[in-house]
Amino acid sequence: MEDQVLAMLRDQLADIILGTVFLFIASQMWGACSIAGIRRQSGIRIFIWLGIWSAIYGIGLLAQSPAVVAALPLSIQRSVPYVTTGIGYLTLVVGLCAFLELSLGVVRLLITILIFAGMAVALAGIGWFVFGGSGGKFIPYNTLIAVCGLLILVTVVAVKKLSDRFMVLLNRRVLAIGILVFAVEALWGNLSRNLHYQTPRVLGHLAFAVFLLSFAFVAMQMISANERRLLSIENELEVARQLQFSILPTSIPEVRNVRIAVTYRPMTAVAGDFYEFIPVDRNQVGFLVADVTGHGVPAALIASMIKVATQSVVACAHDPREVLRGLNRILFRQLHEQLVSAAYLWLDTENRKALYSAAGHPPLLRWREGKLERIESNGLLLGVIPDPDYPVCELPIRCGDRFLLYTDGVIEPENSSGDSFGDRKLEQVVRNNQSLPPSELSDQLLSEIRLWQPASLAQQDDITLIVIDVV
Repeated sequence: MEDQVLAMLRDQLADIILGTVFLFIASQMWGACSIAGIRRQSGIRIFIWLGIWSAIYGIGLLAQSPAVVAALPLSIQRSVPYVTTGIGYLTLVVGLCAFLELSLGVVRLLITILIFAGMAVALAGIGWFVFGGSGGKFIPYNTLIAVCGLLILVTVVAVKKLSDRFMVLLNRRVLAIGILVFAVEALWGNLSRNLHYQTPRVLGHLAFAVFLLSFAFVAMQMISANERRLLSIENELEVARQLQFSILPTSIPEVRNVRIAVTYRPMTAVAGDFYEFIPVDRNQVGFLVADVTGHGVPAALIASMIKVATQSVVACAHDPREVLRGLNRILFRQLHEQLVSAAYLWLDTENRKALYSAAGHPPLLRWREGKLERIESNGLLLGVIPDPDYPVCELPIRCGDRFLLYTDGVIEPENSSGDSFGDRKLEQVVRNNQSLPPSELSDQLLSEIRLWQPASLAQQDDITLIVIDVV
């Protein structure tokens, strides 16, 4: 009796060991998938499918072992035939889904068709078995789909021009070897059965292992390449961020009887907001704030162009109309599909006057004697037409006046109900903190904006704020 048991275990030992190995491989792939997901890498879906593929193959092997099945609780033993039938049909579908992650163009379309065909056959075969029929009734159709998929895979991987065009592969040779081993074993297995020659089952399992690991190797290379590319992009963005900050003013100009505070908070590594000071002497200074439509690198490139353009309008810093027209002339042919809003404020503390003009920008705010005024003197956005006009508003200034220049990132943040921070909330913050110096008011305003937005929501736009007090 012991000899019979040992003989039975020897026959099943290969299936038990290999089934466990495939489950272990699946756990490693899911572990790699989890790490890639935590690090926010792309291309992790292929590891999900490969993990599922390896897991169901391993479960299928273990389910074919009477010794393993006998060790299971009775309730689970009853479900084993259903599990093996499902695995018999779904292994192909999962493998095609893994292959789909590496395919492009026409090949991707063909694989998608095969996946839907495989799902249809699987539903028919499993349903037929559940309702009392034979579990293998639709297996020939499943085999036909598998052969079609394997032929497509072999053809595309074997021909370099096709793999370059229709596959996402960094190392075609490794996958080609895995496919060749699997295809040769499958062909030999079918021929030997027709010739009534029995080959060891372990060869088929080992061939599948080689095929699966070659797939995993290619997937890992793809993930690593994506990580290197992301690191390169992050390094380039950091350089771009440093360059962008280098074009902003390095210090606040010293102007008689004026206190100035600036807040600049990009939404991403680089921003489309820009500000500049044009000081003439201790009594006269210009303030420029601009906001490029869009975000990220394209907007940041245009913001750097505004810096260059600003140098050409320094001579007319006392005339807001000419400053904005000069910027528009320089930028008009360079903006293409993007536009720029801008606001320019000229302060002359010696003659106690201010001049203001804007190009499609949020209004200038002036706090005076307990009242907040919205001063609008807008022309068209920069880049709309070649020679627009920009109206200028002249404002007398007094001791105690407070001016706020800002971009729409200050007023557009929304709360959980979808309500914008808006002018009314901005006025409330300014009113409640009128005694604070400019720098503390800026900090308080940023805090209120963060409290207004849901904690889980990241900053939605670039923020630039200049607070100017006349003292």
